[in-house]
Amino acid sequence: MGEERAPVGVERLGQVSVNVKQLPRAVAFYRDALELPLLLDTPGLAFFDCGGTRLMLSVPAGGEFDHPGSVLYFAVRDIEAAHAALVARGVAFRRGPHCIARLGERDIYMAFFTDPEGNTLALMSEVDSPAPY
Repeated sequence: MGEERAPVGVERLGQVSVNVKQLPRAVAFYRDALELPLLLDTPGLAFFDCGGTRLMLSVPAGGEFDHPGSVLYFAVRDIEAAHAALVARGVAFRRGPHCIARLGERDIYMAFFTDPEGNTLALMSEVDSPAPY
C-alpha cells in the first residue's frame, strides 16, 4: 500500500493555450466570430474569457511549444442557433450539429469546425433525450 497523499485540489480548468501563427487573424476570429470577451492583447499573446476559463492565444516561443493544440469544446445551450450564428459569420463546419452519444436522459450534440489557424474546435450541447416510442 502507498503512503497517504494530500489531495491536489484541482477545482476547474483555469487556462487553455492555443498555438497560432498569425495572432491578429486569430484574435479577430475568437473576438468577432465567437464573441469571446478579449481580456488582454499584447505582442505574441492574447487572453480571452470563456465562461471563467482563460483562453490564451500565443505564437509559439520556441520548438518545445510549437505543436498542435487540444480540441476546445464550447458548451452552448442551443447548438442549432449557435451553429446558424457562426455560419452567418462565415465559419465553415465539417458537419452540422449531430448527436454523438445518448447518455440516458441526455443526448450530446456536437458540431466541429476550425479556426483560421487550423485548430479544431467544437460546439457542444446536452439536450433532453426524446421520449422513447
